[in-house]
Amino acid sequence: QVQLVESGGGLVQAGGSLRLSCAASGGNFRSYAMGGSMGWFRQASGKEREFVAAISRNGGSTYYADSVKGRFTISKDNAKNTLYLQMNSLKPEDTAVYYCAAARLVPAQAMSGRLGAMDYWGKGTLVTVSS
Repeated sequence: QVQLVESGGGLVQAGGSLRLSCAASGGNFRSYAMGGSMGWFRQASGKEREFVAAISRNGGSTYYADSVKGRFTISKDNAKNTLYLQMNSLKPEDTAVYYCAAARLVPAQAMSGRLGAMDYWGKGTLVTVSS
């Protein structure tokens, strides 16, 4: 069974940076179980979970929500089975629990609209941005 574990969240001032990590265990990025797209989602208090960023299987294509484009960067290291989200120029509205997710059959470009089709979810890491 694949497990995803996020880390790297915390409290940061507006304008600061954080780097989130998502470590996969129970499968590697090249196996069937993990051979699809991966992405980050977030959920602010009282709001629905929303798409943040996605990366294709080979890492060659990335996609972002308009709200984070130009500030966040998604990447992955297949050798380490780890997904990353570099977050710069953070704003108070970025405050949320951030989740990583993996989908075997959903292409990265479709992740933003297929939240319910993710095969695996982490338990999340809290990011708090103070003004």
